[in-house]
Amino acid sequence: MAKNLVLWLVISAILISVFHNLGSENDNYHKIDYSTFLSEVNQNQVREAHINGREISVTKKDSSKYMTFIPIRDPKLLDNLLMRNVKVTGDIPEPPSLIASIFISWFPTLLLIGVWIFFMRQIQLGSGKGAMSFGKSKARMLKDNQIKITFSDVAGCDEAKEEVKELVEYLKEPSKFQKLGGKIPKGLLMVGPPGTGKTLLAKAIAGEAKVPFFTISGSDFVEMFVGVGASRVRDMFEHSRKSSPCIIFIDEIDAVGRQRGTGLGGGHDEREQTLNQMLVEMDGFEGNEGVILIAATNRPDVLDPALLRPGRFDRQVIVPLPDLRGREQILKVHMKKVPLSKNVVPMIIARGTPGFSGADLANLVNEAALYAARSNQLVVSMIELEKAKDKIMMGSERKSMIMTDMQKESTAYHEAGHVIIGQLVPEHDPVHKVTIIPRGQALGITFFLPKEDFFSISRQKLESQISTLYGGRLAEEIIYGLDRVSTGAANDIKIATNLARKMITQWGFSDKLGPLLYSEDEGEIFLGKTVVKSKYISNETTRIVDEEVKLLIEKNYFRAKKILNENIDILHLMKDALIKYETIDSMQISDLMNRKPVRPPEFWSDKNIDHTII
Repeated sequence: MAKNLVLWLVISAILISVFHNLGSENDNYHKIDYSTFLSEVNQNQVREAHINGREISVTKKDSSKYMTFIPIRDPKLLDNLLMRNVKVTGDIPEPPSLIASIFISWFPTLLLIGVWIFFMRQIQLGSGKGAMSFGKSKARMLKDNQIKITFSDVAGCDEAKEEVKELVEYLKEPSKFQKLGGKIPKGLLMVGPPGTGKTLLAKAIAGEAKVPFFTISGSDFVEMFVGVGASRVRDMFEHSRKSSPCIIFIDEIDAVGRQRGTGLGGGHDEREQTLNQMLVEMDGFEGNEGVILIAATNRPDVLDPALLRPGRFDRQVIVPLPDLRGREQILKVHMKKVPLSKNVVPMIIARGTPGFSGADLANLVNEAALYAARSNQLVVSMIELEKAKDKIMMGSERKSMIMTDMQKESTAYHEAGHVIIGQLVPEHDPVHKVTIIPRGQALGITFFLPKEDFFSISRQKLESQISTLYGGRLAEEIIYGLDRVSTGAANDIKIATNLARKMITQWGFSDKLGPLLYSEDEGEIFLGKTVVKSKYISNETTRIVDEEVKLLIEKNYFRAKKILNENIDILHLMKDALIKYETIDSMQISDLMNRKPVRPPEFWSDKNIDHTII
């Protein structure tokens, strides 16, 4: 930008100077009409006349000067001037040289060409790529000292870290493996849900190995012109070979590596040519020694089989959602960046966030810091972390929503029903807290805090969940009767029904139907699968399935109703506590379940944290 400004300033100065010089010769002359000039010549007042075409510069005998113009051709003028003894001078035009003539005739064309070249260079400098360089790779190269992330910055995926550490060791000391005949892996595919840290892990590999790192997205290969993506693949591998040993990281490789020849609408020529070129570069006649390709995707099911075979992607590293300990480690990594209160217990937050990815947990810590800043707090405490978790899971509090006393009471009974059933049925997760403050679409919420992650669930635990889901509706039914039961249990009924149907049709929890599969998950029809689903269960079996689902729900429905009728006094006490405090925690719930006076809420004070639940 500064160079362009200086260039235009120089051009402006030259033009001003030229025009100034052109006009400076006649600055001392004023203009008069031609008739006055002739009159002064006849009166012998003119001493000298300089004729330049139709322009006459006149010097009078009193040394005054002026300028005049011949309006028409006057053949008698020269004779008249000589007769009056006027000194006559003039310019003799010199014929221009051949080079000057050519330059003058071609100057407009040369000027246009120069302007076009200037603007094309500006476009190239601005975009980083020339107008004719569509086929050049868009991969950005990071040198070994530009990446500061290491394995210590990655948490929650210990198994994945162990697998890629061997890759780093090979890049640092290849002779250790080569002397035993081992070959460097050509490709490593990281698979996992969004936000689990696949890109972060790739950066850590480059940071630990201290080798050049090329990074590009799968979508950067795909263009509207057929063949451009393949050209970019060739260019990327050509540059990487010059910098080997190095790492190429392709994020979201499913954008270019989808299965060929599938789908209802046929193939995509540009994407398939790009994929074909990538397959050849990874394992063709020409080797890529010292070049390791790392790719990341959350859709491994759509990738082409030729891309996944050994020799191309030799290893597939699963980066799953973190478990309980993994979530705790991730929270500790992100909590190092914010000032924390002494009462913060990461394990409690980790237990309350099953299914959260690393990105979700980073967002949770950030939201907590924002809450603390809005409250002018100097540190982040458990109060802010709990608020952030509730906001992410259930939405913000709807403080502007006005509920009548009757609606508050009904909601309090509903949530109390969930709590009592959850506390008294076997194998259910303990209650963490319950609130009647509206969040999102819910008027009240009961939070359960699992003690550990479950990878398989027993039939007894599933039935306890169904009973607990119906606890809210049953509490309203017992207190107000069937005529005044609200629609607040709609989502509970939906979840309970789906859970019961899966128990019967997929998990074999029906004594009558036995351990057989009576349903299948919906698949993607755009991956070469059929549009029409085959029906392999009869109408009679479908009727039996419906009966078994209904029997299972009725069994747990009446069990929950019996529990609430036996603990109706606790139901009333919990309703009163919820109306008074709006939110009650696990310690207050424990008091109510033991029919003790309820202590006032002191959320997350050091003396009141129940460390036995950790």
